[in-house]
Amino acid sequence: MKKENKRPTDSASWDKRYVEGELPWDSGKPDVHLAEVIAAHGIKPGKALEIGCGTGTNSIWLAQHGFAMTGMDISQTAIARATEKAAAAGVACNFIVGDFMVDQVPGAPFDFVYDRGCLHIFEGVEDLSLFASRVGNVLTPEGMWHSLVGSTDGPPRDTGPPRHSAAEIVTAVEPHFEILELTSTSFDSKNHRDVRAWVLVARRRVFYPD
Repeated sequence: MKKENKRPTDSASWDKRYVEGELPWDSGKPDVHLAEVIAAHGIKPGKALEIGCGTGTNSIWLAQHGFAMTGMDISQTAIARATEKAAAAGVACNFIVGDFMVDQVPGAPFDFVYDRGCLHIFEGVEDLSLFASRVGNVLTPEGMWHSLVGSTDGPPRDTGPPRHSAAEIVTAVEPHFEILELTSTSFDSKNHRDVRAWVLVARRRVFYPD
């Protein structure tokens, strides 16, 4: 894995990574935390959006478990591969190319939003908060959001996912969401035991008039 002090946010850079196969996050298997979060928080199948869906592994898994899935990614190559994988699996998913931070998301509002490592590519509380705000804008009232976020915990490293503290996450997310869970874990206990992460589960706030 190459050194990753800062991840790109532009479509050309991400597409280049998919073309060249520089995809350390793409295991081809559903994330180990996703099923646990859905079960623990009683998240029922409904309309769902995966931000940064990549080649579609988690979107396909969610569709197989009853969710009406939209997967969005900034990389055209990733979306093409996701579409092929869904067709091969016999699963209906709506995969779209787009930049979540600027583009409208067809099909909104959603009952559930998921991202595995999209929130954490942004640096600074202001940009993290903007991402959280945009998630809230595509959710139904009291809709649920689950994100897997790189953590500042664990041994020093200069490779792998970006790192954020619990304080940064709470400061950015709490104005827009009720945080139901912020649990320290690892990205993958089998292959990436020492790469620490946060499991974030949050419910969109409903603001009542005074």
